Amino acid sequence: MKLDESKKRFLEYIEIERGRSPKTVENYDHYLSRLFAFIAKEGNAEKLDLSDLTEEGVRQFRLWMNRQSPSLNQKTQNYHLIALRAFLKYLAHKGIEALAAERIELAKQPDREVSFLEPEELERLLQAPEGVGMRAMRDRAILETLFSTGLRVSELCALNIGDANLKKGEFSVRGKGGKVRVVFLSDRAKKALKTWLDARKDIVEEALFVRIPRGKGNLFSRLTPRSIERLVQHYAVKTGIVGKKVTPHTMRHSLATDLLRNGADLRSVQAILGHASITTTQVYTHVTDPQLKEVHRKYLSRGNKG
Repeated sequence: MKLDESKKRFLEYIEIERGRSPKTVENYDHYLSRLFAFIAKEGNAEKLDLSDLTEEGVRQFRLWMNRQSPSLNQKTQNYHLIALRAFLKYLAHKGIEALAAERIELAKQPDREVSFLEPEELERLLQAPEGVGMRAMRDRAILETLFSTGLRVSELCALNIGDANLKKGEFSVRGKGGKVRVVFLSDRAKKALKTWLDARKDIVEEALFVRIPRGKGNLFSRLTPRSIERLVQHYAVKTGIVGKKVTPHTMRHSLATDLLRNGADLRSVQAILGHASITTTQVYTHVTDPQLKEVHRKYLSRGNKG
């Protein structure tokens, strides 16, 4: 079977049967196409057969990617390998003989550094939008919702007015891989959202968070992830938070940190953030490390007495 035809069927499979987002399908297509083009060298990638996809060919591709650093960093290189493994697993699932997915190992990456806000920094940021104008009301609602729910910025931008249940203080959100989870609104987030929704009754747009045109314009369109990123950065600078890159994801990290500091267990935090694996949530154990050190000191001292 031709590699190109197999890739086409794989992309259709993950879109239709696995429910992957159009962006994920697009990315997988990009990563696999780059690999196949490398294996084909100067030839035509469309003429490649499955037998042309060999372990040695993948090894040479990995060497080539590694030598493109920093334009292709370790994380991006692994994205190519993740797409390849998914493709090979699909072939095995369909009973098509090909390179085994287990032969593809991801490169070891350095531990992720988690950036989060200390309580006083977070409070300054949440209170940064000042005034009673629509823009300030919207921005307060965005910041409070980001912290209260731990939503990814793409998830926040996708929210519609009907999604936020202020009465129950919770709502469902569809996250990565189409998985649905429940997120919760604090009293502050509910109040900020209610104020914002009451103020925008005349706006004919289903999106929960919209652009507010300046002047006499009336085009209220859905905010994009980049718009939210700029908004968060603006208020971080305004409140004098220096030495940290403050993004919507920083708010997500801050929620996880706050929960763990107040006694939440990793499994609960995993569910709230929508992590597929507990190992992803374990990056936040930096919070519990000081507590473990104190327990060790306390009980070791007891054991050394006498």
